[in-house]
Amino acid sequence: MTEPELPLRHIRSFVRREGRITVAQQRALETLWPRFGVILGSAALDLDFIFGRRAPRILEIGFGMGDSLLACASAHAEIDYLGVEVHRPGIGGVLRKLGELNLSNVRVIDGDALEALSTNIRDTSFDAIYVFFPDPWPKKRHHKRRLVQPEFMALACAKLKPGGLLHFATDWENYAQHMLDVVSATPQFRNTAGAGQFAPSRGDRPETKFERRGVALGHGVWDLIVEKVL
Repeated sequence: MTEPELPLRHIRSFVRREGRITVAQQRALETLWPRFGVILGSAALDLDFIFGRRAPRILEIGFGMGDSLLACASAHAEIDYLGVEVHRPGIGGVLRKLGELNLSNVRVIDGDALEALSTNIRDTSFDAIYVFFPDPWPKKRHHKRRLVQPEFMALACAKLKPGGLLHFATDWENYAQHMLDVVSATPQFRNTAGAGQFAPSRGDRPETKFERRGVALGHGVWDLIVEKVL
C-alpha cells in the first residue's frame, strides 16, 4: 500500500511578535473592527460590496503601524486601500487612526497575505500591490522565509490588473538585490527603471518615520517598481 503524499508545508514569511497593545489600540480593536475589519472565510471577497463602491484598488502587504497606508488613503480618496497585517498592535493603531480621520476608503485584514491572496482575492482585483519594508530575514538559513519569491510573483501577477504595478521597498541591501534577481527572472513584469535597475526615487510612496530614522543613521533605501505586462 502506497503512503499518501503529504501537502507541502506553507513557509510563513512572518512570525507573530505581538508586543504590548496599548489601551487605545485594544479599544480600537474592539470598537472599530466591525467598521474597518475584513473577516476571511473560504470564499472570495466581494470588494465592491466591502467598500460600497467600484474604484481603483491598492493592496498593501504588511503595513506595520500604517504610516504609508494612512498617508496614501488620506491623499487619494478616489482609491480604495486594502491593508494586510499580522501584528495586532499595528492593526489596533491603524484602526484608531482610521476612526479619528473618518476615512471610508480603507479596510484591514488580520492574517497571512499569501493565504488571503490564494483563497480570498479574485484575479485582477488590484491596480497596484505595495510591499514596503518586509521582514528581511537577514540570516542565510532564513532566506526561504522572505516574502519575495517566484511563487509570490506569480500570485501577485494573477491578482493585478493588466498594467498594474508592484512596488517593493527595503532598507536591507542584500534583500534589495534578492528582490531584483527575482523580478529579473519574472517575464510577466517589466522593471520601470530599466533591466537590473532600482527606481531612482520612491515614487508615490510616502516616507515613513521608520525610514527617516534609518536614513538619518546612514541606512540606504532601495525601491523597485515593476509593471505587469503579461
